[in-house]
Amino acid sequence: MKRLEGRVAVITGAASGLGKATAARFAEEGAHVVVVDMNPEAGEAVAASVGGIFVYADVTNADDVARMYKTAFDTYGRIDIAFNNAGISPPDDDSILTTGIDAWRRVQEVNLTSVYLCCKEVIPYMQKAGKGSIINTASFVATLGAATSQISYTASKGGVLAMSRELGVQFAREGIRVNALSPGPVNTPLLVELFAKDPERAARRLVHIPMGRFGEASEIAAAVAFLASDDSSFITAMNFLVDGGITGAYVTPLS
Repeated sequence: MKRLEGRVAVITGAASGLGKATAARFAEEGAHVVVVDMNPEAGEAVAASVGGIFVYADVTNADDVARMYKTAFDTYGRIDIAFNNAGISPPDDDSILTTGIDAWRRVQEVNLTSVYLCCKEVIPYMQKAGKGSIINTASFVATLGAATSQISYTASKGGVLAMSRELGVQFAREGIRVNALSPGPVNTPLLVELFAKDPERAARRLVHIPMGRFGEASEIAAAVAFLASDDSSFITAMNFLVDGGITGAYVTPLS
């Protein structure tokens, strides 16, 4: 399919994991991809693989965010899609009883403030064009609670979900769609590293997934491509869950 032929997509956190998989999927569908990350070596490699460009940016820095969109617009003359995907899940973000204020603030800055900055900067470009699709990475933990908490991560993703809903409503009549993408646990380097250190923690999560496995980055990327394309033209202000059935489950199958 070439649903994104000629369109320009800016992806943050695009050097690895879900961002990298989505860059590949967008390119397959015909988009010009702007790869944004703080890892120049990996980012340049992804950009080269998809025939796009790499922009170094710290998405918690307002000047960097403004520059990355200006670079995208100056290069391609338009911005059609913004996939605000950059995020962190550090080990010092844990129970509210043990998570310090510095860890809390760092996660909020990367996971939530960056999405605010990205939306704030890209919406004017889309207003001028009279259309656009913004996809913000939230998480299924914005919908469900967990006793194995990552308190700041959970709160940040709840903020992304609420902000996306509000922006989707506010700008709907200007042709700009804004949706939150809420993946379940995905088989990315971040998750593998976390669970390789604690197999019991992995098993405790896996039992709650009706499909009995973690998602693959390519499966989430397919959902992002759908939200970016005109196939989702009547979808905005939504929490788009791609979670293997987690949020619909009470008791999961035994095998």
